[in-house]
Amino acid sequence: MSRASLEKNPRDVATMFDAVGKNYDITNTVLSFGRDRAWRRRTRRRLDPAPGELVLDLAAGTAVSTVELAESGAWCVACDFSRGMLAAGRHRDVPKVCGDAMRLPFPDGTFDAVTISFGLRNIVDFRAGLREMARVTKPGGRLTVCEFSTPTLPVFRTFYIEYLMRALPVVARAVASNPEAYVYLAESIRAWPDQESLAAEIDANGWTDCGWQNLTFGITALHSAVKPR
Repeated sequence: MSRASLEKNPRDVATMFDAVGKNYDITNTVLSFGRDRAWRRRTRRRLDPAPGELVLDLAAGTAVSTVELAESGAWCVACDFSRGMLAAGRHRDVPKVCGDAMRLPFPDGTFDAVTISFGLRNIVDFRAGLREMARVTKPGGRLTVCEFSTPTLPVFRTFYIEYLMRALPVVARAVASNPEAYVYLAESIRAWPDQESLAAEIDANGWTDCGWQNLTFGITALHSAVKPR
């Protein structure tokens, strides 16, 4: 199996990400024109973890995002469904847990904050995933979702969609360990809700007061919310 379908069979998704772990970080840097580093910094600032807080980085992949979060002094845990992705980040010195986003292996109210970057789309039922993230977060705790979104400028939006469907798979073939996975990536981005729709979904599934901030003309958006007390 080389790519997952948009029906998102959990085993297919995990297998697909197991196969891309080897070159995942460099591929993301190339495909995002180097913006991935800035997006990680902005996610950390938006979540605003504090020293001594316990933070869950869900869909952490190779844990590069977890290392960024840990620079705040918080105790940050990388959790991912793919053992292959976690293995690819074995050299990163942060705690790592293999876990399903819809059945997280943590007690209720464990974390002060939770974040997920470019992984909410890949959860079989992302609404159930949002509720599960709320379950493991303390009342008053914070959520930040960094995810691909809908570009805000019409002309740029047209260019972006063409890049996704035509150029992205071509570039991926040159640098990725499993290029077909990036065809799934392009298709899943096109099918994803826009900023306002996602904010409504977050507020309807265990969180409140969701707002968002567009990055890079809306290619990516940061959605933030709190768990009701």
